[in-house]
Formats: sequence, structure tokens, C-alpha cells
Amino acid sequence: MSVGIRRTRSRFAAILFGGPAAIGLTMFLALPFLMALILTFTDQRLVSPDASRFVGLRNYERLLSVTTLVQDPVSVGDGQDRYVRIRDITRTDPEYRGYRPLTSFVMGDRRVTVLARDPAFLRALGNTFLFAVLVVPLQCVMALGLALLVNAGLRGQTIFRAVYFSPVVMSMVIVSVIWSFLFDRDLGLFNQALSLVSFGLIPPIDWLGDPSAAMPAIVIMSAWQGAGFQMLILLAGLQGIAQELYDAARIDGATAWQRFVHITLPGLRNTITFVLIVTTIAALGLFTQVDVMTGGGPRGSTATVMFEAVRRGVREQNVSYGATISLIYFAIITVFILLQQLVLRRRQGARR
Repeated sequence: MSVGIRRTRSRFAAILFGGPAAIGLTMFLALPFLMALILTFTDQRLVSPDASRFVGLRNYERLLSVTTLVQDPVSVGDGQDRYVRIRDITRTDPEYRGYRPLTSFVMGDRRVTVLARDPAFLRALGNTFLFAVLVVPLQCVMALGLALLVNAGLRGQTIFRAVYFSPVVMSMVIVSVIWSFLFDRDLGLFNQALSLVSFGLIPPIDWLGDPSAAMPAIVIMSAWQGAGFQMLILLAGLQGIAQELYDAARIDGATAWQRFVHITLPGLRNTITFVLIVTTIAALGLFTQVDVMTGGGPRGSTATVMFEAVRRGVREQNVSYGATISLIYFAIITVFILLQQLVLRRRQGARR
């Protein structure tokens, strides 16, 4: 058989086996992405008697427009200086019309207010990255601890592995509902446990109704629910480290901590990198927990970008604006993940 015929058959086999996957990716990923991209340049709504129109970059301008307003105090005649209300300025000044306050701070005697056309999106973006910053290290540390326990050779290792992994296979909606009961202010198990441990000195915490406690509550629940998946990945990495390295370290008198730092962590370097990337991607897609447990509240403290995209695109039926949020968020996540991989690769190269 000639070399040309072999190459032809190899190419035909590659097309035959890879064709269905390529068609599936095109139909369910590429085409929806292209349709969403086209929608961002229109004013399409789900239910509207008017036909959709091309609006150019209006959706992007509304989503990303940010400006600042610097105010000097104004004397009101009673010996006190006050600032003009932001609402009065945004209603009368054409330069700031359509903007709403995002945050403000005082510098000397001046008040600086950051204005945005869509402050809810920017708050949701900040909440999303705050959730990722909190949950990724917590979940990965929990997963590593569970993997070390399971890998220690204790009795019932299979049972422990199944118990730790069981929250991963449970429906996130069911888990969120159960944890909502656990976080209940009056009858929740967490508040009862805190009251019991502190002999009644710690008052009940409104976990899901207090803006300062709602996000940590979702972080705790999410870390518990997802740690089992990372545990299995890290466990596979632990079992791939040669036992001879630990035996030689024990002979040299290395302590358990020294073995962990100089053998376990270097042996898990690539595995930990993979776990960090996967966990970060999952954290940036936070939606179900927020939708079930808090509905984006209280006062928008737990609203995330995915929650805002669904709320605008589906519940408010503004599919063009929801698609714009999704496209912008996709670009942000892509850049973030690429930067994360670059930093991790540079650290690995420096260690080598």
C-alpha cells in the first residue's frame, strides 16, 4: 500500500471520527455565540410588537459607560455646607443624564462620585470576582485536606471518598434549599450552634438577609458543595507520587511538614494548577446559589454577572442586553483565565 493511500485513509478516518464532534460544537457553541453577537447590536426583546432594529454599539455603551463627578460643598445658609444631590445633577445636566451613582468617597472637602449607566452590572461584576477570590482558596484547601485524609490509608477509605463526593452529584437547587434552612435566622442550625457554643452571647445572625453576611454564607455553602470534585482530582495526583520519595525522606529524618512541603506540593504542582483553573471558571459562573438563596439581595450584595444576564435577558425579556452582558463577561473571563495561566506558568518556570 502506497504512502499516499495511507495518508488519504488516515485523513478520511480523522474526518469520520471527528466530524460528529465538530458538527456538535458548531451547532451548540459556535452558532449560538454568533447569534448572541448579532443580538448585541439590536434592541431585540422576547415579546414585543415592534420589529428589532439595529442600534449599533448602544448596548455596549450603556453597559460600560462610567464617569466621575467631583463636587464642592455648597453653603445652605444655616452655617453648614452640603453637597448637591446626585439625582438633581443627573436630571438637569445633559453631561450626566442617564447616569446613576455607583459609589462615592470624600477627598478633603470634595466628594467624588463614580457614576455609571448600569451600576447594577458593575456591582455584580465586583461581587462575582469577590466570590471567586473567597471561594477558590477555601475550596482548594478543603479539597487538599480531604484528599490527604483519604490518601492516608485509613479504614473505610472508599466510604469516606463517597461521602465527601456525594454533595457534588446532588442537585445544586436542592443543596441551596437545604442550606437556606440551615442559614435561617430563627430556626437555622448555624445560629443554634453559635448560640450553644457561646452560651447565648452571640445573637442570631441574619445570614441571607444581611448584606455583610450573605456573600460569606454563599461562599461557605459553595466550598462545601464543590470540594469533593477537586478532592478526587488531587487524590489522583497524590497517588501518582512515588512512595519511595517519602520513604527516603523518612530515613533522612524529615518531618511530616517537610515531606508535605518538599515532596507533596511539588508533586501536585500541575494538578493544583489544573484545579485552580477549573475552580476559578466554575466560581465565575455563579448563578444557582444566588438565584435560590438570596435572589441577588439583600440590596444587590450577592448579585452576580450571570444572575444579571438571566434577569435582564429572560425575566425582563431584553435578550439583546442580556446577550451583551454575556459577551462582555465571556471576554473578561477569557482574559482573566489567560492571565492566571501565565502567572502560574511563570511561577513554575521560576521554581525550576
